[in-house]
Amino acid sequence: MTILVTGSAGHLGEALMRTLRAESRWVRGIDIKPSAFTDMVGSISDRAFVGQAMSGISHVIHAATLHKPHVATHGNYDFLDTNIAGTLNLLEEAVVAGVASFVFTSTTSTFGAALTPAAGEPAAWVTEDVLPVAKNIYGVTKLAAEGLCELFARKSGLSVAILRTSRFFPENDDDPDIRNGYSAENAQANELLHRRVDISDVVGAHLLALEKAPAIGFGRYIISATTPFSASDLAAIRRDAPHVVERLLPGAGALYASRGWKMFPSLDRVYVNERARRELGWQPRYDFRFVLDCLRDNKEWRSPLALNVGSKGYHDEVFAEGPYPVG
Repeated sequence: MTILVTGSAGHLGEALMRTLRAESRWVRGIDIKPSAFTDMVGSISDRAFVGQAMSGISHVIHAATLHKPHVATHGNYDFLDTNIAGTLNLLEEAVVAGVASFVFTSTTSTFGAALTPAAGEPAAWVTEDVLPVAKNIYGVTKLAAEGLCELFARKSGLSVAILRTSRFFPENDDDPDIRNGYSAENAQANELLHRRVDISDVVGAHLLALEKAPAIGFGRYIISATTPFSASDLAAIRRDAPHVVERLLPGAGALYASRGWKMFPSLDRVYVNERARRELGWQPRYDFRFVLDCLRDNKEWRSPLALNVGSKGYHDEVFAEGPYPVG
């Protein structure tokens, strides 16, 4: 059984390759960039290259993509070529190769404008049933790629799982208010309350999806750390998130104060992972409760895999105004 991993030089691709190699699994990494985790260099928009890369493959994890940080530096057609045409090439060649399962890495960014409630409204409770309202070419092309995956599951009998992952990158936030008001570690710990997931848990979800897809046929899942909140907390976390956190997790404020950290005053959304936990058997470890336990014991709260993969950036150049230009 050989697994094809696309985007093997990226954050998730490297994490997948590290994990699969450590487990002595047969795996082939492809990327447009050479790396220690890339076995074949080429573009997924090149159908001939994809055909060669698919030879002998039984399972596919499609993590390669142009991301939100590329919106200001790449044209619309670049996104169409990579995110849509590249996905189509992979799907078509996967059918030809008769692969057993195809896992597509999507993003919670597909929800777009649906994630931002009006002023005074409760925070959004985001499940797979929320209707996406794409905000940029990244969201549009990822949604289109999801549609292609669903089409191939229906028409070609390809077993497909779509994983809409929340934030797992270690780079500083592109929002200057967050970047200037919180350390990266503080901000990312906060996000585990509602919109972040550790890359180790993301890898675990992908490998479970790879295994479960043939029995499921087609599924779409939000992959984000388990939140301590419930739907009944949505109005309160929009008004005063620290108060709700302290009510649910007594002592959290003191642990934060000991580190010189602070909570976000308000939260506008909560990603709900219940379907992935139920249908995939996924059990994410690195959630906000884990952060508090680590702060209490003065231990590192990020996974060893996250630390090993580290920060990669999305561009070859450095931008003065932030980690990447915002389009």
